[in-house]
Amino acid sequence: MTTANSSNILSSTFYLTGIPGYEEFHHWISIPFCLLYLVGIMGNCTILHIVRTDPRLHQPMYYFLAMLSLTDMGMSLPTMTSLFRVLWSLSREIQFNTCVVQMFFIHTFSFTESSVLLAMALDRYVAICHPLRYATILTPTLITKIGIAALLRSAFAMIPLLARLAFFPFCHSHILSHSYCLHQDMIRLACADTKFNVIYGLVLITLLWGMDSLGIFVSYVFILHSVLKISSQEGRFKALNTCASHICAVLILYVPMIGLSIVHRFAKHSSPLIHIFMAHIYLLVPPVLNPIIYSVKTKQIRQGILNLLFPLRISSSMM
Repeated sequence: MTTANSSNILSSTFYLTGIPGYEEFHHWISIPFCLLYLVGIMGNCTILHIVRTDPRLHQPMYYFLAMLSLTDMGMSLPTMTSLFRVLWSLSREIQFNTCVVQMFFIHTFSFTESSVLLAMALDRYVAICHPLRYATILTPTLITKIGIAALLRSAFAMIPLLARLAFFPFCHSHILSHSYCLHQDMIRLACADTKFNVIYGLVLITLLWGMDSLGIFVSYVFILHSVLKISSQEGRFKALNTCASHICAVLILYVPMIGLSIVHRFAKHSSPLIHIFMAHIYLLVPPVLNPIIYSVKTKQIRQGILNLLFPLRISSSMM
């Protein structure tokens, strides 16, 4: 009886992995991770604060930017606790239920961010192709519905995938290959038929990411078609320049996402460092770079940051 109970306890406990081969440097490695998380949190919180407090930014483009900041933090923050517990040698253990919750947030917000980027592409399409109807089409009510629909679509899509994990026996290794839980990492450890999870996961990626990326591509085809009709070169450049930040955000999300999927499915026997490196890029680069890109490329956001940092100097120069 005692053996059975201990076996059940063991089966619900998994072990996270830091940077293999560099365990003695984990404390030092944690420093750049601390800086990345700090930059990401401060950058996205600054974007949210500026959009909320500046009435001039109460426009569809900036509402979608605020959604992007929320999904960025929702995707990266769930990994912070487990990552630093491993790097600071506090504990490598993580319980199955905690692991599933962490997976749910990571994958849900990952899919949600893809949907938000599609919504931002549609925003740019309406702004460039139908500028006179921009405010009447993208109303605050519609934007709210888009945000809720994107989150619910992603959350409900993940439930069948994660619910099946509760029925899998994990009778072999319980060592995960990352410092946080990913679905494709956990099913690798199951000693059961995981065909449904593999196929459902591929279908989910194809439908959600595939449809979102197709929608983004089609939006930019129409945008480019409309921009080429502008007679002046300056006008064409100005129109395309409003899309530069969004294009960068799309690349920042999709390139690491595709890279991580390829590594997990077709390079299973490659160096563990490659898997870990790709996973950290996928989760940390978008939250860090997106606020920087939008701050540099968007005049209104840049002005809002300056007002936040130097309120007296800015207000005196405007008088």
